[in-house]
Formats: sequence, C-alpha cells, structure tokens
Amino acid sequence: MTLPHPTADQISLPIVLAVLGDPTRLAIVRYLASKEGVPLNCSKFLDLASKTNLSYHLAKLREAGVTRSEAAGTSRLITLRRDDLDKRFPGLLDSVIAAASGDPALPAVGTSEVEIPV
Repeated sequence: MTLPHPTADQISLPIVLAVLGDPTRLAIVRYLASKEGVPLNCSKFLDLASKTNLSYHLAKLREAGVTRSEAAGTSRLITLRRDDLDKRFPGLLDSVIAAASGDPALPAVGTSEVEIPV
C-alpha cells in the first residue's frame, strides 16, 4: 500500500508552518530530526497521544510534505523529508527545530519506547 505524498514542488510554506504550529506535531518532527535518517515505527510516538489521535497528527505531517510514511506490513515507518524541505525552504527546518529544542511546553517523546524489529 502506497500512501499519497506531495511532491517537493507541491510543499507549501503556509501549510508547513501551520502543521508545525501544533505542539504534538512539532515534538514528532523534533524527535525525527534527532534520529535523522532512521525510519521510525509510529509506535515510537505513543507517548504523545492515543493511536487514533497519533494517526491524525502523522497524516497531517505527511500531507504537508514534512514526513514520509511507508507501509511495512501493519506498521508505518516515518522519516523526515529533510532534503525536500531544505531544497524548498533553506534553513527553515533547522531554525524550527533549534527554536523547539529547549521548549519545556512541548510533549516528551520516546520515554516509553517500544522496540519493534524492522
């Protein structure tokens, strides 16, 4: 099953900024950036929300072009679309992540991680 993703040219700055304006989604992006290049199972983010709510947030990030989600059996592997975002909006992602790095208002991710072999 292939999930729809916008092309790099279809990624829109207002949509990306709106999506990153949510604390849960920003926490997801910050965590993905800390694990750069490693596809993460959606279970890594269960500290943030219920499965239904988490699915909603991950879909919003994917639809905005911030993340890539790939089906792997019954799981989804999530990666940050850093290359596409950096080409489209140079420095934006680094600036947002740097600003969010010390924000105590953002929810914690990965405090009760479940390891799922890939």
